[in-house]
Amino acid sequence: MYYRQGLLGKLDRKFGRFAIRNLMMILVGAMGIVYVMDMMFAASMNVSLWSRLIFDRSAIMNGEVWRVVTFLFLPPSSSGIIWTIISLYFYWFVGTSLEEHWGAFGFNAYYLLGAIGAIVSGLVTGYATNTYLNLTLFLAFAILYPRYELRLFFFIPIEARWFALADIILLVWMFIESGWPQRIALIAAIINLLIFFTPHLIDHVKAIYRRIKWKRNFK
Repeated sequence: MYYRQGLLGKLDRKFGRFAIRNLMMILVGAMGIVYVMDMMFAASMNVSLWSRLIFDRSAIMNGEVWRVVTFLFLPPSSSGIIWTIISLYFYWFVGTSLEEHWGAFGFNAYYLLGAIGAIVSGLVTGYATNTYLNLTLFLAFAILYPRYELRLFFFIPIEARWFALADIILLVWMFIESGWPQRIALIAAIINLLIFFTPHLIDHVKAIYRRIKWKRNFK
């Protein structure tokens, strides 16, 4: 775990005991509860719980301060129940894998910094979502485990790096098609990813260069 050599590693050794274990399981559980309760509220009282939890800057300024945090617990929007279950399982799997690799403190730090970035961009532009942060979780997973085989439709094996390529294409398309509030929120999520992985990517590029240099010298 390369990050243990730097500032984050020092913070982990000092404050790691305060980290929340199984954070992604807690987040996914909260998303599942919100999804079910939103359906129940809509069916019984014709009330949208979702609308009371989304990030709304004007509502926050008028005292609904819980919205600063509750948007992080919203499940994927505009999804049927089957796709929601698949998405939440995927979030759990990727988040749990990252926590196993980084440790609880490392994963807490990643998600907390990403959440802070989303909140700050939301307070500036009026728009915040957890979608971009959750999408970057898979990019983080693919960087760490590029050849890990995932099952498309539960039976077609595809390496994580190819899923990551599709994820990048989706993010680029979102950036092009969206307005500046959404773009700023997306940039904040990408910056969080780069903060964690720039040292890793630099080391990877150096390793590739050393291999190429060694092959040339050998020849």
